[in-house]
Amino acid sequence: MKKGFSIIMSAQFFSSLADQALLVGAIELLKSSGAPAWQVPALGPMFALFYVLLAPFVGAFADAVPKGKVMFYSNLIKIVGCLMMLFGAHPLLAYAIVGLGAAAYSPAKYGILTELLPPSQLVKANGWIEGLTIASIILGILLGGQLVGPHLAPILLSFDFPFIDTGVDTPPEAAIASLVFLYVIAACFNLYIPRTQTALQPLAHSPLTLVRDFAMCNSLLWKDKLGQISLATTTLFWGVSGNLRIIVFAWAAMALGYTTTQASTLGGVVAIGTAIGAVVASMYMRLDRATRVIPLGILMGVLIIGLNMITNVWAATPFLIVLGVIGGYLVVPMNALLQHRGHNLMGAGRSIAVQNFNEQACILALGALYTGMTRWGLSAFIAISIFGGIVAVTMWMVRRWHQHNCVNHREEVERLLALARCDEVH
Repeated sequence: MKKGFSIIMSAQFFSSLADQALLVGAIELLKSSGAPAWQVPALGPMFALFYVLLAPFVGAFADAVPKGKVMFYSNLIKIVGCLMMLFGAHPLLAYAIVGLGAAAYSPAKYGILTELLPPSQLVKANGWIEGLTIASIILGILLGGQLVGPHLAPILLSFDFPFIDTGVDTPPEAAIASLVFLYVIAACFNLYIPRTQTALQPLAHSPLTLVRDFAMCNSLLWKDKLGQISLATTTLFWGVSGNLRIIVFAWAAMALGYTTTQASTLGGVVAIGTAIGAVVASMYMRLDRATRVIPLGILMGVLIIGLNMITNVWAATPFLIVLGVIGGYLVVPMNALLQHRGHNLMGAGRSIAVQNFNEQACILALGALYTGMTRWGLSAFIAISIFGGIVAVTMWMVRRWHQHNCVNHREEVERLLALARCDEVH
């Protein structure tokens, strides 16, 4: 890997680590303050909100400004959101601001990979960055659970500053305060990300022009015979996994009687499996073979439904690891194929913004569905069954869609696969 890739990895790790730990802190803050139950699952959609609203603008911004600077500014926004949550803003509003920073961060994070590395290293780079992101999810969820738990929270609350009343009086507040430092570390790494030789694309002055440009890019990717398949797969995967990360807290409480701290360990278990699957995929999968993993998506949906049969932690742990492995092996090659097609059709930042828009819109829609089910009094078991059914049926439809393309648009599909194979070799 080229010089600078390790810096990007480090910046991503600390930023994502703080995001995940902050989610656990926000969940505990809502619970301890007696907030309505529906507000906990609403955290996911609120984080996704600005991904959807600002999608036409953040991709173009990432292509118009050096991506290291974009990532630095984005982490500053995350720090603002974290401080808002700490000093009294509603957790849903504050977490939405953190999501704003993440929405601006993502096109730069993934876009710089296509600028820094040749196509032959894209799957491997995606495997590493997804693996590290998932590692940060594991550690972030575990860290958040421990920061609000009975062991670390008293230590954090014992810190005091002379003549200063910080207003930090509860375990979730102490956890959130400590996470500001992780965002600062990530921002420091951002300052050392190298400038690539890729020419910057001027940013249009009219918001309407940016919206039209984004709509055109979105249409291009959905019309592409490989882009549409990879985009549909990654959209569904992240839409469901983004909400399952929160649903597992409710499921663990009902099925296992777990607290927030204990449930955070199960979220880490899923992420461990996903990391394993991501690393294995980065070693053995190639761009032109990426669509072969589609049947794993159907299996993943069936396994999600099977989660309702788990009643003890000894069965839950290996089950969740297997579920994570399948997810990681599915998403890495499809994500790399999507980036490859997007880079060939439009700028890297615009391509990632289109991907984020679709994925986060799915998170937003499914999160709204789950939030609604919670308000209607439906259990986590029913939500898991619905989510698993959505995954299995949709991935079956995606598989049929790809088979239809291979039959009715055979020459175009073979040409695009040959281009992926050629680019990967060179």
